[in-house]
Amino acid sequence: MLRHLYHQKSVCRQAVATALLVLLVLIGGLQCQVTRPAKAPPEFEPTIESLKAYKCPEWFRDAKFGIYLHWGVYSVAEHGEWYARNMYIEGSETYKHHVKTYGHPSKFGYKDFIPMWKAEKFDPDRLVRLFKRAGAKYFTPCAIHHDNFDLWDSRYNKWNSVNMGPKKDITRMWRKAALKHGLRFGVTTHLARSYSWFQVNKDADTTGPYKGIPYDGADPKYWDFYHDPSDDKNLKQPRNAPERWRRNWALRIKDLIDNYKLDFLYFDSAVPFEGDDQGRTGLEVMAYFYNRCMQRHGGRQEGVLTIKKHKAHGPFFEGIATLDIERHVAGDLLREPWQTDTSIGPWGYEAGEKYRSVNGIIDELVDIVSKNGNMLLNVPPKADGTLDKETEQILLDIGKWFDVNGEAIYETRPWFKYGEGTLRFTCKGDVLYVIALEWPGSAEPLNIPASCLNEKPKNIMDVTLLGHHEKLKWQQTEQGLTITVARQPGCESAYCFRVTMDGCKR
Repeated sequence: MLRHLYHQKSVCRQAVATALLVLLVLIGGLQCQVTRPAKAPPEFEPTIESLKAYKCPEWFRDAKFGIYLHWGVYSVAEHGEWYARNMYIEGSETYKHHVKTYGHPSKFGYKDFIPMWKAEKFDPDRLVRLFKRAGAKYFTPCAIHHDNFDLWDSRYNKWNSVNMGPKKDITRMWRKAALKHGLRFGVTTHLARSYSWFQVNKDADTTGPYKGIPYDGADPKYWDFYHDPSDDKNLKQPRNAPERWRRNWALRIKDLIDNYKLDFLYFDSAVPFEGDDQGRTGLEVMAYFYNRCMQRHGGRQEGVLTIKKHKAHGPFFEGIATLDIERHVAGDLLREPWQTDTSIGPWGYEAGEKYRSVNGIIDELVDIVSKNGNMLLNVPPKADGTLDKETEQILLDIGKWFDVNGEAIYETRPWFKYGEGTLRFTCKGDVLYVIALEWPGSAEPLNIPASCLNEKPKNIMDVTLLGHHEKLKWQQTEQGLTITVARQPGCESAYCFRVTMDGCKR
């Protein structure tokens, strides 16, 4: 009897032990499944097929509004960002100004402006704080323009802002300020065309007292800045850039990507380079940028790269990057996110130039956002690193508009149609924002046709005017929505009506 009971207890103990062992194995297996790292997404290859896997990240779609600026050696002359080329074009207004003010380009060349650019009042923290106050969500200063002068501690070009001129790592200072104020950071680059764009510095006058005397770019000791001589003087892209220049371009852009941890990269072109290269060098750098961004962001594709679709600006391939439209807007609602880069006036600072009105800038912003785009707005600093008072006021006034109407812009998505007449539409959740580019006035009601309210009109629950605290009178009928407009608008530009609907989430 005792032996039988002992045997039963032994069997129980064995069964329990076995069950515990099985349970531990199962738990261990589950833990392995839970803790096993997710499979890393495949890296981009420098091919069109691979790069078409690019998707514009949500942060950019949410941001809607960014600031950038053209600031460099050319700012000293206060005659625009193309000064480095135009000063060598005999008979041009810039050439005449240069000869009168600084001397003939055979004696005083573009290189001689570099020691004059000191950036002595440059305060990136103050400026980026102002850009944030203006409503910007990302900041992407120009890191290199066509003039071949790098605004960072460049490993592949001695002609840079750390070695010469300001003797400051301008790009690193910008990045530090941008991150401090919570803005996404990137840069614009305008370098690819420099090889052909800048060749005029080796020319000579054809008439007058300096006839036949070469400009300073003809001196071989400056060719590492002014480029090796070439007959290609194309404004937009080198027609067939030599391999040496293509490699130098790629190394410098990769240097920016690696050392300044960019979330945004802008090419002032399509894909560099045309000719024998057929865009291979550009595709290589694009893949490099996307892959480095994913590595920094835990495998998420957080990098935005913008290119342009222009004739003679290099090969263009749909779907491999975000489209940038310079100084223009899309004519209709685009399926994929895009960007307009524009300016309050000239790209580079020019003394006495007129700026655009705040109302005009905001109207353009609203039109762009309604069509699934972003606005990147340029403001031109003076050589010393300051903005003039008018520019600062423009930025503050834009910020005041965002204070009232930001919810109709940030984190919105396009409606099924971008607008009707002077009305523009955005949406977020169950809210449709109807943005009137012109104040309708209180004499007549604002009528929104049923065809604009939804493919299948939903019940409207409430209508309010942003920045206006009195209750509005409104009525929904089969013909659409009629709003009795408030006597006073809630702001001074682009007036935003919040229309809350029942179950219209898009």
